[in-house]
Amino acid sequence: MARRSTPLLRRLLTPSPSPTPSTPLAGAASRRTVTYMPRPGDGAPRGVTLIPGDGIGPLVTGAVRQVMEAMHAPVYFETYEVHGDMPTVPAEVIESIRRNKVCLKGGLATPVGGGVSSLNVQLRKELDLYAALVNCFNLPGLPTRHDNVDIVVIRENTEGEYSGLEHEVVPGVVESLKVITKFCSERIAKYAFEYAYLNNRKKVTAVHKANIMKLADGLFLESCREVAKKYPGIQYNEIIVDNCCMQLVAKPEQFDVMVTPNLYGNLVANVAAGIAGGTGVMPGGNVGQDHAVFEQGASAGNVGNEKIVEKKRANPVALLLSSAMMLRHLQFPSFADRLETAVKRVIAEGKYRTKDLGGTSTTQEVTDAVIAKLD
Repeated sequence: MARRSTPLLRRLLTPSPSPTPSTPLAGAASRRTVTYMPRPGDGAPRGVTLIPGDGIGPLVTGAVRQVMEAMHAPVYFETYEVHGDMPTVPAEVIESIRRNKVCLKGGLATPVGGGVSSLNVQLRKELDLYAALVNCFNLPGLPTRHDNVDIVVIRENTEGEYSGLEHEVVPGVVESLKVITKFCSERIAKYAFEYAYLNNRKKVTAVHKANIMKLADGLFLESCREVAKKYPGIQYNEIIVDNCCMQLVAKPEQFDVMVTPNLYGNLVANVAAGIAGGTGVMPGGNVGQDHAVFEQGASAGNVGNEKIVEKKRANPVALLLSSAMMLRHLQFPSFADRLETAVKRVIAEGKYRTKDLGGTSTTQEVTDAVIAKLD
């Protein structure tokens, strides 16, 4: 056996001529440098809980399904009808997410003022999705006021002003409690620094209002500082939230990873998204120890309005890019790369864009364009 394999070994050890740029091999080499080696069984289809949601949700989740089918992605969807006016998230939906560990969702409308509590917040608390991540970056070919924007906003997702502890003390006086704990502050800080470390990010900025809320935001800052000491290779700084918003619209390129308490993160992420191209193109997700829910990154406009729904002109880009994040989370990097590359090609070409990006295309036209650009 050893003798028979000798010629093969010689051929393998003999340097082969370098491919010229015109050869197919050269093109392949430029796209891939190191092969991704899956573990046995990694190609088995994975179940994903799908919540189309309200407003534009069914349009953009429908776009994702079409692209996934066109790619033959190894996922299948368990679809559930959930709407923002429901009193609670149905138990079978929670069970599905616990079983699949991954969910993709459209926007859920939350009544303003009175009415039922937010189902988005219920999902985060029920599944302990303590970290929300929004990636705000310039897309090639999409003109914006600022260049070199690549910001990741990591937001604590389970406490703060979203704790839901409100009551009327006496008629005309309402008390709303903001809860900050060392446990939750430390784990979101650890997640932010770990994300920066794993993604070769250079700086983490903690956003706060500790000059006024000295105990609550002071505890958040204290936790961030303690975690920062464990990552000496990553620059750490702090910024007051009002100055942060001003700096974002003036010099957004100075920011890298931002870690925030709950409410500030929602505001900062939407400001950053508006700077980098709009909420219709910003991906995001919510993650905990065991589960992840992927959705449009910035909350503004994630339900849309009746006119957009009627004309079927919702922008599917944000949820398509969030789906690419989901595919990487599921250990399907090649499918994620194909999807993300196709979306960026469509944006760069500029022929098919929805109204929010200065175009007139429908959701289906953008979806068809993305499918046509798939490798």
